[in-house]
Amino acid sequence: MLAGLEQGACGELWNLTHPERVLEIQRNYAAAGADCLITNTFGANLFMLKRHSHADDLRAINREAARIARVAFNGGPGFVLGDIGPVGGVLEPYGELRVDDVRGALREQAEALVEGGVDGIILETQTALEELGAGLEAARAAGAPFVIASLAYDRSLDGTFFKTMMGVSPEQAAEFAEQRGADVIALNCGTGMDMEAAVQIISVYRSACNLFTMAQPNAGLPVLENLKAVYKQTPEQMVRKLPQLLAAGANIVGSCCGSTPEHTRAIRRVVNQLNHSGGLRSP
Repeated sequence: MLAGLEQGACGELWNLTHPERVLEIQRNYAAAGADCLITNTFGANLFMLKRHSHADDLRAINREAARIARVAFNGGPGFVLGDIGPVGGVLEPYGELRVDDVRGALREQAEALVEGGVDGIILETQTALEELGAGLEAARAAGAPFVIASLAYDRSLDGTFFKTMMGVSPEQAAEFAEQRGADVIALNCGTGMDMEAAVQIISVYRSACNLFTMAQPNAGLPVLENLKAVYKQTPEQMVRKLPQLLAAGANIVGSCCGSTPEHTRAIRRVVNQLNHSGGLRSP
């Protein structure tokens, strides 16, 4: 949005129409110390692209996104994660979307990302096990080298537990992801999903399964200003509880809503300090 995307426009189409702007954003994160870059393909599945009348560009959008992210590392080491977000509807039996249709659409996107050369697939901001399962199957069928299952949780009103919008608990998600062949169980986004909340969920993940773990908390809690959600947590504030997150067992750390390359830079600094001091065990 800060780079000029209009409200409601198709950001994924920028991989074809404004690749230089996408590359600049990706390079900013790589320069800040990111080891992994997520492709600009969150909504680049058949269902979402149809809403923007760009379904025919699906494979080109995904392949180009993978290329851009790779270029952003400037020939240096780094992992490109092909991003697959929600399809934007509810699957049967709760909704009208057929599981087979969703599985086919996700496989088409995953195949395009793999063709583009991604190192792995991340199924991001998932809320329902039915869709997560379809995504895991599609990613494996497409030949993804490894797959990350990342769910979005909301904190309960009394702050005592977390569930996805579709009622999935972290325990259920971890057990399901492990049974369905995910390599990493992750969290990103959600109501109240700050660094402190991430510590709690990673702890649950580690007790519920044997998968590697990943956390992308938001930059604090948003406030409403001029009818827009604004995140005011500074990079320094965000990383105060990063040592606790790593101690809880997070193998991969990043950030989600409201974060910037400066948040990534702060995360990189703390991780480096802990690695140098011997404060982190090898994953």
